[in-house]
Amino acid sequence: MDPAHARPGGAPSRVALTPAAARLVRRLGEEHGPLMFHQSGGCCDGSSPMCFPRGEFRTGGSDVLLAELAVEGLDDPVGFWMSADQFAYWRHTHLTVDVVPGRGGGFSLEAPEGLRFLIRSRLLTEEEARPVVAGVRPDGAGA
Repeated sequence: MDPAHARPGGAPSRVALTPAAARLVRRLGEEHGPLMFHQSGGCCDGSSPMCFPRGEFRTGGSDVLLAELAVEGLDDPVGFWMSADQFAYWRHTHLTVDVVPGRGGGFSLEAPEGLRFLIRSRLLTEEEARPVVAGVRPDGAGA
């Protein structure tokens, strides 16, 4: 397994950043401090990952922490959350956060940059899917 896609303990990652997305996240983190993403199951821009200063978007029991993304140049990992309802549909996918030109959600930090985050997905490999089938939460904790 590629170490860039592994988590502590050897568990596969559920979320990755493209180099372009990592550069933008680093720039936003330098400007706004610690960050987080939230992926909802909404329509339109609600189906794009939204980037916020950490804690500005409230998460709770209806959200799942999929990853704590390490971004070179930032001291704090960037949490990637998804609504539990959305995760029920996407639990068999690996997500890659990318960035493209365009205007995304008005509340997401990248909106004034003329860029927007988007998700590219692929099915998990058999090896990656084993923890999901075994009932392990995507954040690595037991079911």
